[in-house]
Amino acid sequence: MQTTIKSPWGITGYGAASVQAAPDLARIRLGVERVEATPQEAFAAARTAIANLREAVRRHGVQDAQVSASRLDLETAWSGYGSDRKFLGYRCHAGFAIEYQDLDSLEPFLIAAVDAGANELDGVDFDVRNKPELRAEAREKAVHAARAKAELYATAAGVRLGPVLHIEDVDPESIGGGRYRGHGDSGSASEADLAPGSVVVSAAVMLGFAIAPA
Repeated sequence: MQTTIKSPWGITGYGAASVQAAPDLARIRLGVERVEATPQEAFAAARTAIANLREAVRRHGVQDAQVSASRLDLETAWSGYGSDRKFLGYRCHAGFAIEYQDLDSLEPFLIAAVDAGANELDGVDFDVRNKPELRAEAREKAVHAARAKAELYATAAGVRLGPVLHIEDVDPESIGGGRYRGHGDSGSASEADLAPGSVVVSAAVMLGFAIAPA
């Protein structure tokens, strides 16, 4: 099957890069849930647990600004299904998102949070505080990779690379499975992506170059 280039204009190069860093921040998602016979008792039990949790969080050096919480919600609680369904009471729930920076004491902090009344732990995500700087570094490396690829194509084709005509930021999540699959590297995970105990910040770019006159 013959294919043609509908709008020939130059040389494109796709570049992707990743920067690896040790995490210095944990984002913890947990919750407080209490089931009681009446709405008043459910609210009271949940508020007591929340107060204990906030006190435990403060004792571990976490500022209030690093804690975000949902409003208390209330719903009926049931167990079983069909004819076996049984009314348990009223469920009161509040969710919390906590930024915790002392990773060396993360384990005792989680234990203290549960002991204080948190009975839901939805997950712990590790991150870095200087992500904008790491993202900028990854983007710069991605540009170098895209230019190197375009230069290789130009040399192989016997032409010279001209000025940049087009710069397009690409979502690195699309690597290997999206629009730029044909332009990219294999799309497989890199060694940095698989490194344990690290945060990987990625960037990708598409550069378009003119072909310089001979």
